[in-house]
Amino acid sequence: MKIGIADTTFARVDMGRIAIDEIRKHASVGIERYVVPGIKDLPVACKKLIEERGCDLVMALGMPGGAEKDKVCAHEASQGLILCQLMTNKHIIEVFVHEDEAGDPKELAWLMEQRTREHAANAVRLAFYPKELERLAGTGQRQGFEDVGPARP
Repeated sequence: MKIGIADTTFARVDMGRIAIDEIRKHASVGIERYVVPGIKDLPVACKKLIEERGCDLVMALGMPGGAEKDKVCAHEASQGLILCQLMTNKHIIEVFVHEDEAGDPKELAWLMEQRTREHAANAVRLAFYPKELERLAGTGQRQGFEDVGPARP
C-alpha cells in the first residue's frame, strides 16, 4: 500500500509535511510526495502519483486564495480531481482550506493543520480500516472545525 501526497507551494503552511506526519502516526505505509505550484496543478500530480508512482490513494492538499477568481480556480481543480478519480478508479481526498475561512493568519494556520491531520487520518481509515468510516456515517463529522453531529440524536 502506498499513499500519495500532492501539495502546492502556494499554500501558506506545509500541508504535505503535516499529512505525512499524521499518516505515519497511524500506519506503516509507503508515501510518495509530489509538489506543484498551485491547486489547478493538483489533478495531474495526483494522476501521476497513481499511474507513474503506484499510489493506491492520494491526498490533494491546497489553499485557494480568498478572491472570487480563486474560488473559481478551486472549483475547476475540484472538478479535475473528481475526473482523475473516475479515470483511475482511485480515491483522491481533497483537502482545501480557503484563505478566507479564518479571520487571521494564526487561525488559518491552525485550520490548515487541523483539517490536514483529520483528513490524513481519514485516508488511513479509507485505505486500511473502512469499517471505521462506516461507523462514522451520518455523524456530522467536519474536518478542521468542530463536528456538527447527526441531525437526529
